[in-house]
Amino acid sequence: MPQIIELPERPYVGVRRTITMTTFGLVADRIGEIIGWLAERGVPIAGAPFLRYESIDLAADRLVVQAGVPVPEPVEAEGDLFAATLPAGRYATVTHHGHPDELRHVIESLLKWGAEQGLEWDMTEKDGAEHWGCRLELFQTDPRVEPDPHNWDTDLQFRLA
Repeated sequence: MPQIIELPERPYVGVRRTITMTTFGLVADRIGEIIGWLAERGVPIAGAPFLRYESIDLAADRLVVQAGVPVPEPVEAEGDLFAATLPAGRYATVTHHGHPDELRHVIESLLKWGAEQGLEWDMTEKDGAEHWGCRLELFQTDPRVEPDPHNWDTDLQFRLA
């Protein structure tokens, strides 16, 4: 069952890509690289790695997505990595246990629940695309520890307006 939680600002290091539904690996596969980059610099990880959806245009099969890793304090990034902060605020959240391919149905359920609750998302629509203030998928399971994606836990956190 979804719930509403209050979250503080959270600094992170990330990378941004414009992708399609079939090229998610171009951004998602960078999470390990970001974790390695942080480890080389002695920067601890301060939470679950995530994907942050900035823009979603399903009709055009075009998404702007970040891969990010939370850090305790802002750090200077380099190359195509950048430092940023997830905004504080109220988030609707739900946890999914199972294969990431099943997330579509969980997302649909969360959006429907929000509509039923009269919630307004931190999202605007323009030219058929959704532009999100902060829409996250946080990967709570380390695939090195649990290689079976059917046993993974993923938190969805969608910021409210």
